[in-house]
Amino acid sequence: MTGRLYGLGIGPGDPELITLKALRVLRGAAVVAYPAPETGDSLARRIAAPHLDGRQEEIAIRMPIHDAAFPKDDIYDGAAENLGRQLEAGRDVAVLCEGDPFFYGSFMYLFGRMAERYPVEVVPGVSSLTACAAALGAPLAARNDVLTVVPAPLDEAALRARLEGAEAAAIIKVGRHLPKVRRVLRALGVLEGARYIEHATMASQRVLPLASLPDDAAPYFSMILLHRRGEAWS
Repeated sequence: MTGRLYGLGIGPGDPELITLKALRVLRGAAVVAYPAPETGDSLARRIAAPHLDGRQEEIAIRMPIHDAAFPKDDIYDGAAENLGRQLEAGRDVAVLCEGDPFFYGSFMYLFGRMAERYPVEVVPGVSSLTACAAALGAPLAARNDVLTVVPAPLDEAALRARLEGAEAAAIIKVGRHLPKVRRVLRALGVLEGARYIEHATMASQRVLPLASLPDDAAPYFSMILLHRRGEAWS
């Protein structure tokens, strides 16, 4: 009998934001796997660390996480083969995913390779989108608003086209694309109302108006939220 593969959404950074179900699965799995940079610590592993007792086998899936060419097919092919061997040995495997596995989560690339061959269960988690709204203290959208989620790596013309006329918007994966995003929002006349959040729910969390942000670059885990009415409840 094969083991079960779990994609665990472990939230945006605060270890207390893991769900009860994810915690139960995490503690019961024989193997815990997680994405990690080519060198250094895994953020997903750090989030889960308070809940680990050292009894499980751990597998770090090393990859160039912030590479423009991410995801790397060969890395996920190899990871799927490695985790498949664990499952075929009858061991349950819990794969940690920051935020939610199916909201731009890395687990989706394993899911696509393994779901047809093995039993797979996805446990949803608190996403960066809702975590940033909570950190900001402002709803994302209200009534019949359409919320637009836009990845900052889009080229400038595409970014402007997606945001033009948007009632409420979340710009994700800001990172080195911050200057481009500023230009677009300034051109659309919404820069002054945009709010910036980085490392939501972590000790290093920072929240401020985008127009007040002095930096020319942002960390990968950053987001910009804006609403045409200023506040969703207005």
